Amino acid sequence: MSFKSTSSVSPTVYLIALGAFALGMASYVTAGLIPMIEQAFSVSTGVAAQLVTAFTLAYGIGSPVVVALLPGNRQRNGLLAALGLFVISNAASALSTDFLWLLIFRALAGVGSGVYLAVGISAAATLSPAGRGKAIAVIMGGMAAGTVLGVPIGLILAEQLGWSSAFWLVTLLGGISLTGLFWRLPVLSGAEFIPLRRKLSVLVDGQVTVILSVSLLAAIASLGMYTFLVPLMSAPEYGGVESITPFLWVWGIGGVAGSFLVGPMADRIKGPRMTLFIMLTLALSLAVLPLIAFWSVWLAMVPILIWGAVGWALQVPQNNQLLHVRGSQGDGNLAVALNESALYLGSAIGAAVGGLALTFNPPIWSLPAGAALIAAIGALLQFISVRKNVL
Repeated sequence: MSFKSTSSVSPTVYLIALGAFALGMASYVTAGLIPMIEQAFSVSTGVAAQLVTAFTLAYGIGSPVVVALLPGNRQRNGLLAALGLFVISNAASALSTDFLWLLIFRALAGVGSGVYLAVGISAAATLSPAGRGKAIAVIMGGMAAGTVLGVPIGLILAEQLGWSSAFWLVTLLGGISLTGLFWRLPVLSGAEFIPLRRKLSVLVDGQVTVILSVSLLAAIASLGMYTFLVPLMSAPEYGGVESITPFLWVWGIGGVAGSFLVGPMADRIKGPRMTLFIMLTLALSLAVLPLIAFWSVWLAMVPILIWGAVGWALQVPQNNQLLHVRGSQGDGNLAVALNESALYLGSAIGAAVGGLALTFNPPIWSLPAGAALIAAIGALLQFISVRKNVL
């Protein structure tokens, strides 16, 4: 099979993106299913919430370990095996009648998700050498669409047919992607066997450290603040909206648009410079959010839209740059997996710090202001990195 295509993006990349759509849906739909799972398994809210924790920890911690152990010349097998594990784990989740087994299957699905996305991003870049940035954008756009569009669809289905139907939908979408990739995905070029010790050298690569640090700070600011969008917009001084849903949709639509639109630019603009622009825009959008919301609740949708767009778009140049820096070393997959872990860790840190801050009853505007400050620190770090590489 040949990698060549009349388009800069191989058609096979869209099959990988379908799997990413299922992954995005699976990552966030469980939180919405918690009330139904509480009732089905007679467990408390705190216990049911551990399903989200199990998936997240397995994704963030387990997937880099598995990717590190995956031989570089077995990328095709690794991608198919990871997606297969994801599909089987979601089917098993839907069939679970014991909560402990459900917890185990969500953890296995998390590992499969993390490995699939890391290897899938690398595979997309390999399949589309003339449009690597656009190919990565298609994958990230698929994941964003799964979060924004797939999760509501899954929850509506669950309300009609029961909680397990959401996991069956994820299984179906993942299964379609797996079947298509089994037939269409060629053997991917990869490095020769690389010892684990040499792979771990990625952790002491200065360029990788900066990229991961910026991703972590961006996730703390963007995904962390997303957790507190509800209390901000429902505060009386910022509109006191009764339904936050339109604002969440605007944030998500911005994310999908940003993920796709950044692709063509990623192939023309140097990744570090694009990352700097994105971090500055993220900081600005978060900083002006409470000011604009105070003036007009509906105009607040503008910074929310921009925030969602740049927050999701960031990972296209970041992952592209990681593959550029470490691709020749044969451990680009591991670098991407670590970047995805940084996102999950940053989201958890942002939510935890914001929640702790709220216990001291600060003015609600301090949350987006703090998030903007963290994004600005990330922008400063990126600026120093860009200047260092230019001089």
